[in-house]
Amino acid sequence: MTGVVLAGGKNLRFPTLKSFIKIDNSTIIEKNLALLGDIFDEVFISTNMPEKYFYLGVPLIGDVLPSRGPMSGIYSSLINAKSDCIFVIACDMPFVEMDIVSFICKKHSPFCPDATIPIYNGEPQPLLGVYCKTALPYLEDRVLSEKTSMRRLLSEINTNFIGESDIMTIDPDGRSFVNINTTEDYEKLRR
Repeated sequence: MTGVVLAGGKNLRFPTLKSFIKIDNSTIIEKNLALLGDIFDEVFISTNMPEKYFYLGVPLIGDVLPSRGPMSGIYSSLINAKSDCIFVIACDMPFVEMDIVSFICKKHSPFCPDATIPIYNGEPQPLLGVYCKTALPYLEDRVLSEKTSMRRLLSEINTNFIGESDIMTIDPDGRSFVNINTTEDYEKLRR
């Protein structure tokens, strides 16, 4: 499996790139790259602003289809990954725990699903999970037709949803699912 940090968003609701928010003396992207690097042999960043990330010294993948949010990044990452599946983490998730990544990977069966996605707060969490190359035709069709709802995609492909009760045994506080979308989110975390 290949580890991917999705950092291709337009960042419209936050004044700076969310990847570079510092948490405990390290940026979110540095933390997530270190986490993925401890688990996977191949790790890269999906971004349309490679100049911002060159200093990190990891491969950078740009969108090969029109940029339509995370779906374009997942598609491009799958096309470029050496392995058949990728594990994705959004660049604005500062507290993803190694145990949750390992647990999601263990729950993924290489024989069946196109994706393995955890449920948290009663909702699928499409930006912390596994996607496989078998999903490429669906991803391509949805990006080209501008139907980029990740939840709808997950309902159309063969997705293994990991129940919230299982997730809570590994991450009872749900810290791995915290993301920073706005300055208000960031201020809450700081407090």
